[in-house]
Amino acid sequence: MTSLALTPGIAAPSRAGWFTQTGQVLRRWLIATVRQVWGPVMSLIQPVIWIVLFGQVFHSLGALPQFGGEGYIDYLVPGILMMTVLYSGAWAGTGYIDDINSGVMDQYLTSPVSRSAIITGQLVQQLIINLAQSLVVLGIGWLAGARYPGGIGGMLVALAVATLLATIFCCASTAVALTARSQIALISLSQLIVLPATFLSTTMMPADLMPQWVQDVSRWNPMTWAVELGRGGLSGTYPDNGWWQTAGLVVLAALAFFWAVRSIRAYQRSV
Repeated sequence: MTSLALTPGIAAPSRAGWFTQTGQVLRRWLIATVRQVWGPVMSLIQPVIWIVLFGQVFHSLGALPQFGGEGYIDYLVPGILMMTVLYSGAWAGTGYIDDINSGVMDQYLTSPVSRSAIITGQLVQQLIINLAQSLVVLGIGWLAGARYPGGIGGMLVALAVATLLATIFCCASTAVALTARSQIALISLSQLIVLPATFLSTTMMPADLMPQWVQDVSRWNPMTWAVELGRGGLSGTYPDNGWWQTAGLVVLAALAFFWAVRSIRAYQRSV
């Protein structure tokens, strides 16, 4: 080994760049998704039920002035869009737990792959799935009677906001998975977070129709920020405080990504 290192003319082995490493990790996760495509497909059943069932049960609420005369289905679809990426993102960490149990994670950590590339590759795979699911939700909403006055630009804004929200919860789920290393702990904590995050927001109802304490909580709920920004994009009328809601989501996404990277490095030190 020493003679090889000292022999003139023999170059040291090159290391793939960060983007190449990320691309290879992404490719591995995409192949796994194609082989088990039933998972993302089955996750679309819930938003279909929410849109069709809630859209019909609470249809008469659309006549209330708080809904601006647009109808309840128009109000509901942006909320269901964000709910879909929220629930999907909260389960993102299960893939890492499978890797830990199967020994794949140990192989990752003994290779020269950047730890941030490992996180980013899987995150991009999750965001691709979330984007496809979001497009399907918008299509289902259209078929159910929702209309999007904001046009293509507004839909792109809603999809961008959904991507930010998905980044937050995918990275947070990853960090929890690498810390707890337990499916049961991840699922329990996910349920403890996603349900309050959904119902303590303006996903289903305008703030004016909720109790005062719920209004106070929802004002600082990232789910509310994402829903209102997405709703503003689809309707073409953006909230006045949209700039700080957007900034808040960006900051939370960056912090969640940093947490995920720190968690995989902490996991490596502990094994």
